[in-house]
Amino acid sequence: MGTDIKLLDEHMSFGGWVRRYEHVSDACKAPMRFSIYLPTRSAGTQIPAVYFLAGLTCTEETFMMKSGAQRYASKLGLMLVAPDTSPRNTGIEGETQDWDLGSGASFYVDATAEPWRAHYQMRRYVTEELPAIIAEHFPVDRDRTSLCGHSMGGHGALTCALREPKRYRSVSAFAPVCAPSQTPWGQKAFHAYLGDDKEAWLEYDTQALLQRTHKAAPLPILIDQGRRDPYLEKELKTQWLEDIGRDQLTLRWHPHYDHSYFFIASFIEDHLAFHAQHLYAVP
Repeated sequence: MGTDIKLLDEHMSFGGWVRRYEHVSDACKAPMRFSIYLPTRSAGTQIPAVYFLAGLTCTEETFMMKSGAQRYASKLGLMLVAPDTSPRNTGIEGETQDWDLGSGASFYVDATAEPWRAHYQMRRYVTEELPAIIAEHFPVDRDRTSLCGHSMGGHGALTCALREPKRYRSVSAFAPVCAPSQTPWGQKAFHAYLGDDKEAWLEYDTQALLQRTHKAAPLPILIDQGRRDPYLEKELKTQWLEDIGRDQLTLRWHPHYDHSYFFIASFIEDHLAFHAQHLYAVP
């Protein structure tokens, strides 16, 4: 039995369509929303997809409205998919109390602790349920998929891809939270969603996951980080990845850039070109 999706709005952009949908999620047991960019295509053509995971307080609309990515996705022939950053209106007490926990702040984990476990199954939603829905309703090539993200979403993209690299051709991130098990944002979220088992936290920690690999990263990785990012030292710890030094991992530093979507818009063309290179490569 298929999943019903409801069209909320649509806008033409660079010859394609930005559309926003809502559906009832089986993984999250709640309504979920996503935005999608569909470039023009030849009849019968399946389109490779880049999923973008946004950061704290963002929604399914943020990336599509602020990044300028449609211009480049249209030229490269890429589908873009941007899910919301959490379930919403689930009835969990305190869900909207803090900006860095609950609504808009899922950290893309599968929660195991009460009261979050019933609804906050975002890793499964992003890696399994949503791709199946996209495949059911849109002309996507499921064998050619990549992940990208920003901040909390950069953490989500990296950890989802590192845990299941065979699902993806490549992964990239802007200013990702790289060691959430050791920084305030991540520790707060992991205590709430995963409980006190710190070994479980490491399954959602990019630094820890990369340290488990051998010399080569399991798939191509591109990370961009601004030197003027106000969250770099306390929350992101991107510099810690320099010490890991894995083949296939490219970490680029940018003077004067901060944590905003101005940063993302400046380099999103590079990221989509990076993904297109791997998505269109013969495996």
